[in-house]
Amino acid sequence: MGNDMYSVEQVADRLGLHVRTVRGYIRSGRLRAVRIGKQYRVARADLDALTGTPDPARPDVPVAAEVSSIVQVDGIHRHGADRLGTLLLAAANTNHDPANPLRVQTLHDEERSRMKVVIIGGVAATAELLHLLHGVLDGDDSLLGKEIGDA
Repeated sequence: MGNDMYSVEQVADRLGLHVRTVRGYIRSGRLRAVRIGKQYRVARADLDALTGTPDPARPDVPVAAEVSSIVQVDGIHRHGADRLGTLLLAAANTNHDPANPLRVQTLHDEERSRMKVVIIGGVAATAELLHLLHGVLDGDDSLLGKEIGDA
């Protein structure tokens, strides 16, 4: 046997478990194994599936990264928060990979004139949305401060 198959004892050593625990996993179906004679053998892929470790021998599985960002905008009125939230949601739902959607949630605290924006998604898409947010907040003073029509 090559390095791709492990005995129950080897699996127990690798996981820091008792041999009986590993056999229990096999009997319950939690860990797939092949019975050869009186012994079980566990494939590397099945062990990786149990532990949640990606198989290094499979380069076809892409590495994925997800970003979670929370942005706090102070001094923004309700109307501005609504406009900014609509802009961000529209941008998040446009021109992005449908397999990896960009998720955006907004919350406005009228009492404190504060808005929180939560963005969850891929690195590049999140960076684009944060860049858009920065550009809007840096260039549009009408979103901040007083309501439209206030003197």
